[in-house]
Amino acid sequence: MTESNERRVVSVIVINEASVLSRITNLFSGRGYNITSLTVAPIPDTKYSRLTIVTAGSVRVIEQITKQLHKLVPVLRVYEHCDMVEKEMALVKFPVTENLTDIDTLCRAYNGKIVNSSENVVIAMVADEPQRVDNFLTVIKRYNPKEIVRSGAVALER
Repeated sequence: MTESNERRVVSVIVINEASVLSRITNLFSGRGYNITSLTVAPIPDTKYSRLTIVTAGSVRVIEQITKQLHKLVPVLRVYEHCDMVEKEMALVKFPVTENLTDIDTLCRAYNGKIVNSSENVVIAMVADEPQRVDNFLTVIKRYNPKEIVRSGAVALER
């Protein structure tokens, strides 16, 4: 019987110091684990940061990853998210010649809006669940996006 290779979200609380991110990514690459998404930000009013890592693997592989992460000195806490709220953001640059009303309507359907405009382009932003951001990026292709930038996932347990 083979174990399924499913998408997993892991949060790591670390001391905010130099080379921590390097040690964590080296742990993944040294064992052949892929990181699909990685978001790092300081935790307000503390000396700590939260890394949100999206990867894929079986339950056994994720257990291995969390055990190895616990062994790293600057790591304070590691947990895999089960019941969580997860969001991701995307910024998309469109030519100003496209139908801006349609683009704005689509953005609003995905918790977004047009956030900037210039003489030649408009920039739209959406912030939603990763699968919904995928859907948005598929739908907007017909409006000839010039550039797309996507953040990594952020997640919190309920």
